[in-house]
This record gives sequence, C-alpha cells and structure tokens, in this order.
Amino acid sequence: MAEQSNVRPTTAIHLSLQGKGGVGKSLIASLLAQYFKSKSDAVQCIDTDPVNHTLAQYKQLNVQKIKLLRDGGIDQRGFDVLMETLLKGSGVFVVDSGASTFIPLWHYILEHNVIAVLNEAGRRLYIHNVITGGQAQEETLRGFRQLADTTTSRNLVVWVNEYFGRVESEGKGFLEMLVTKQSAGKVLGSVVIPRRTADTFGRDIEEMITRKQTFDEAIESSESFIMTKQRLKIVQRELFEQLDKLPLAA
Repeated sequence: MAEQSNVRPTTAIHLSLQGKGGVGKSLIASLLAQYFKSKSDAVQCIDTDPVNHTLAQYKQLNVQKIKLLRDGGIDQRGFDVLMETLLKGSGVFVVDSGASTFIPLWHYILEHNVIAVLNEAGRRLYIHNVITGGQAQEETLRGFRQLADTTTSRNLVVWVNEYFGRVESEGKGFLEMLVTKQSAGKVLGSVVIPRRTADTFGRDIEEMITRKQTFDEAIESSESFIMTKQRLKIVQRELFEQLDKLPLAA
C-alpha cells in the first residue's frame, strides 16, 4: 500500500487521531517525533490531550501543551492558538490529540476546511490513525472508516497495532479487509507494530513506554542490559524503515 519516496517533508503536520483510548495513539505520536528528529532538528511536538498529556511526559521531545476542549466542545481560542502555531511555524509538527477530542476536533477540521487552509499555506496535513487487534478492533475500525469517508485528501496513515492481537476479520488481515479496499483512495500507507515475544521484546518496550523514554534514551541508558539495547535497536530500525517507505513529502 505504501509508495516509495526519498523526499522528506519540510513543512508537514502529523496528527495522531483516534476515538478509542488506550490503543497506542500517543505512542505513535512519540514514534513519529523520534523518527523525524532523527532526520532533522526542526521538529515541534504538541500535546492537545485534555486528560492525560501522555506525549508531554516525554521530556526529551520538548512538547508544547495546547488546550482544545472546554465544556465538551472545541475551545475556539485554543484551536486558534494551534492553527497560528501550525501556519506560522516551519519544519515538522507532531500533534497528539486525546480520545475525547476525536469527534469535536475532526468536525471542526471539516467544518472550517482546515486541510485546504493548510495546503494553501504550503503545509500538508497527515492523519495517523491506529487500528488494534483484540476487543478494540471493531471500534478502531469504525474510527478509521469515519476518517476515510470524510477526509478530502489522500492523507491517512494507518498504524496496525498488533499488541493486543492480530488485526483480522474472517481470516483476512487489515490490507485484505473490505473497509480497507473501499478506503484505498484515502490511505497513503500503513505501518505495522507487530506483537513480539512478551518476555524479551515485549517487556523491553513496555518498560521504555512506562518510563516515557525515547528509543535513544533507553538504548543509551547505563541501566539497560546489552541485549535489551540490541532488541530496542531492532524494533526502532524496523519501524523507521517502514516510515522511510511512506511518501511523507510536504
């Protein structure tokens, strides 16, 4: 599904958006931030989650907090601040949103034709959506379908998170599902986070996430075992190689 491209974004906005909590949305935002920081120093991270501010807990990422919700709806001033930042800044932006902001934020983006506004200003908006296996699969698939049905661009990047189990329906993986084929015109590419051996890779990743460490921090830590560092390097390399294959040009 992904397209090959060696072009790097100069002014691009990567928004992690999913209506289901606890499926790895903030993790994906942190991975995107780490990936782009490995390519350039011009990366700005923004956390708009009104509840957890998970991305902001990654101290190495130097995350800015912006409040978007007030009384269950979009805070006009907060959204204006976010748009001002995105329209006046340059480089790569990584924005993490809370599950509770999914519907009002996406509605606001559509109602105000935000994608076109950003495009006219020379910015490209990418929507990163998580689909996970297990009990949350159907709900995350509904969120994906909602985005695919309403976005005006081919700007969706799907993250298939297999931590809770393989994403499949009637023996078909995500890429073979009907909903995926029907939405192919809106999907730019996909990244798979495979489920790994729980006692080794799984434990290493969980500890890194719990400590809100980046890959580099965990790998460089004097407290990490040599083989822990090796496993983390493998995971980081495989994820970054998948991102390298996506056409994420501005």
